[in-house]
Amino acid sequence: MSSESEPVPPGKEWAAAQRRQNRGGRDGEPSGRGLSGAVGGTSEERVGVMQVDPSSGLDTSVVHPARRYNYWLDGKDNFAVDRDSGDEIAKIYPSVRTAALHNRAFLRRAVTYLAGQRGVRQFLDIGTGLPTADNTHEVAQQIAPECRVVYVDNDPMVMTHARALLTSTPQGQTAYIEQDLRDPDGIVGDAAMSVLDFDEPVALMLVAVAHFVLDDEVLAWAVAALRDAMPVGSYLVLSHATADPVDPVVRAAWDQAVASGRHGDFKYRSKEQILPLLGDWRPVPPGLVPVADWRRPAVDPVPFTDAAAYGAVAVKPRPRAR
Repeated sequence: MSSESEPVPPGKEWAAAQRRQNRGGRDGEPSGRGLSGAVGGTSEERVGVMQVDPSSGLDTSVVHPARRYNYWLDGKDNFAVDRDSGDEIAKIYPSVRTAALHNRAFLRRAVTYLAGQRGVRQFLDIGTGLPTADNTHEVAQQIAPECRVVYVDNDPMVMTHARALLTSTPQGQTAYIEQDLRDPDGIVGDAAMSVLDFDEPVALMLVAVAHFVLDDEVLAWAVAALRDAMPVGSYLVLSHATADPVDPVVRAAWDQAVASGRHGDFKYRSKEQILPLLGDWRPVPPGLVPVADWRRPAVDPVPFTDAAAYGAVAVKPRPRAR
């Protein structure tokens, strides 16, 4: 046996460092980044005017993709820095709002398919962002009121607005975890098991979040760890931005904008780079395709350039008999 310890995956090193940083009070005492939950009420009753708690650590001078996405969806939970970034990106890629809307529509179709046709009753939605219309639990519980949904995001502002997300039918349940995609152990082990039954299939939702992880190895490790934690019969819902259909001039302008550091982390990937994130899970037809084409009626086709992202739904198969 070698005396050398096995190398630690880069994502695991990042996650361990974050957990040390976020540990508050006495050693081992949680810092409040765990689970929040609520049942009943309506989103309209719970959404109010945005307030910023000075003690929250929220930096309103730094752009955040969740708030920028909220701006593109005509939401009100964003700051000037997010709107400025959104407008600058729209000058480079004028279809960005269209792309955001079609990505949201992909989420609705995927959740409708899983809850309505596949009988899935549990959803783990990572990178959920700020409350908007047709959140995962709203779509799922319209079909099956007993659905349970856990939302995960790393933005303190989303935590502030968690009350708007945490509205459920009496039969179901919703909860929120303040965690990061790059810490899969924290997501699954820290809180998700308090709401989700990992003996039953879970829909793992990674919608428009993976492209904010720059390191390919960290992303591959994190998604693989999440897939491994899911029971047989679970589904992965994935969408990811791409430059595959984008004009080289637009791509160069976007690369320059990202390199400026004014718009936060972002990395588009090709279809060949995105496909391995599905692992050995079986893609549901039509497979990994432009998000606007995934199980969408053929009427009024959407050019790939107007919604430059891929989407897929895949199911975890039973292990092959040896």
